[in-house]
This record gives sequence, structure tokens and C-alpha cells, in this order.
Amino acid sequence: MSEVKKREHVACFIVGSGPAGYTAAIYASRANLHPVLYQGLEPGGQLMQTTDVENYPGYSDGILGPQMMEDFKKQAERMGADIRYGMITKVDFSQKPHRLWIDGEKEITADAVILSTGASAKWLGIPSEKRLNGSGVSACAVCDGFFYRNKNVAVVGGGDTACEEALYLSKICSHVHMLVRRDVMRASKVMQDRVLQSDKITVYWNSETDEVLGEQVVEGMRIKNNKTGELIEIPIEGFFVAIGHKPNSGVFAEFIDTDEQGYVVTSSDSTATNIEGVFAAGDLQDKHYRQAVTAAGTGCMAALEAERYLSAEGYV
Repeated sequence: MSEVKKREHVACFIVGSGPAGYTAAIYASRANLHPVLYQGLEPGGQLMQTTDVENYPGYSDGILGPQMMEDFKKQAERMGADIRYGMITKVDFSQKPHRLWIDGEKEITADAVILSTGASAKWLGIPSEKRLNGSGVSACAVCDGFFYRNKNVAVVGGGDTACEEALYLSKICSHVHMLVRRDVMRASKVMQDRVLQSDKITVYWNSETDEVLGEQVVEGMRIKNNKTGELIEIPIEGFFVAIGHKPNSGVFAEFIDTDEQGYVVTSSDSTATNIEGVFAAGDLQDKHYRQAVTAAGTGCMAALEAERYLSAEGYV
């Protein structure tokens, strides 16, 4: 590849796809910013691992997660976004224009950058969990809990997120079996109290998942007591893993401020980061809601703020 082809300059560069990235691309295109979007390691983000999506406005009959992301992508392309395959492997935000490298080779400079690389759910790492992902195994109760109304489900985890998921599911499911690895929870005292006071939640202390049971869909789980070694099989239809998320911010961490968990820190009521001209949207900077609709909302915000920044600086 020639040196010319290895280097390129763009006004607006979007890192990552999913609802935030694609929405940013739609708005940036409509503002004539001619955005270039690189999809990253997982084009479409976490929704590519989701089956039915029924809580996103506009899809009255629901839609499969991958199809929804394909719709987002097509709309962004129709608006004029340049969507490409590739992964950002290095950045340099120490000076303007900002510099980014794709797949360790091509260098792109950009006047404004929108980061939307999302966060990846942490999993237990057992084969049956992976095999049944989307067929009863989920990492989002708010997203998928509706499908298990009046059914027995399980939640794995002992932090605030796990407690929130268990309490949410207890309002719509027949019963919630909650697995806590130790003899105490990491969750705040108030969240623990709410869980322990619910007659629809059973907590299994010192317990880990030995296996998720079922061939095509989740039919049960086998759990192991860490102290006694006892194995118990429990019939369930939904298995929710709530052991946390890891924001995909590592490649930017040298320049972009993050919190103790790695989430990108943005200004209040804004998507602006500590680096002028760099904005962050979606689950990369949102550890509270983590919904497709909120990710899309911040993608819109980031594009509007990027447009204002570029205009004020005289770039466009």
C-alpha cells in the first residue's frame, strides 16, 4: 500500500458501531460532516448477540437485534456515512488534528472524533452459557426480562447490578434464584436488604454455576456449593449473568479521562471528554442505563456537539 493510501484526513471520525455509533453517523451525515465510521471488532455491538428487541420505539412487532443493527447501518449509509471494517489499534490525542491508526497500519487524522466502542458484558466462561446465549442466557434483565414473565429465572452476581436485576425480574417473574459466589454480597446495604426481604427471591450463598442445562433453550441450571461441594439442579427458563461490564476504553485510556471502572468521563449534560474535539457516546460512558435507546440518544448528542465544535473552530 502506498504512503498516500495509508494516510487520510477526515472532519468527523466515529469509532465503533452499535446504536450510538450509527446514530452519530446519521446525524453527522445530515450535517454534511461526511463522517467516516469504523465498525470495530464487533460490528453492531452487543445487540448482535440479542434475539428479540421489543423495547425500542418504532418496532411495534419487535425485531431481532442483528436486523435492527442492519437497519441502523443502512440508514446511516443512505444518509452518506462512509462505514468501513477495521479496528482502532492506537490513538494520539496529544495534538490537533487527532491521530488514529486502523489495524496497526493506516493512519487517519480527524478534526473531531466520536468514541462509541461500547462496553462488553462479563461472562462466566462456561461452554453452555455461550451455546445458549440468546436462547435463555442474557446479560440484561431490562432488555430481555419481558420474555420470562411468570417464569422461573436465575441471576448470577452479588453486586448492585445483580441486585437491581433480581429485583426487576421479581416484579414480572414467578421466582428469581440468585447465585452469590461468597457468603456476603458486594452490593450496598440498601440493595441487599431489598433482595433479602423479597419473598420472590431466593439467595444461594457460596454458590457458582456448574452448568446451564438445556439443548436448544435454557431448561435449568446445576449449581455447586463452594464449601460443601454439593450439586443442585434447579429448573429455570431464563439465566441472567450480572457480574459486570467492561467498557472498551483501553486504547484511549492514555489520553481520555476514565473512572475507576474504565468508563469514559464526560462533562455534565454533554458528551464532551477532557480532550477538545473528542466526544464519547453510548455504553462507553454510560454505566447506569445501558439501553439501545439511551445509546442512540447520546450518539445524537455527540454528533450535534461535534458539528457545533467544528463550526466554531472553523473546520467546516
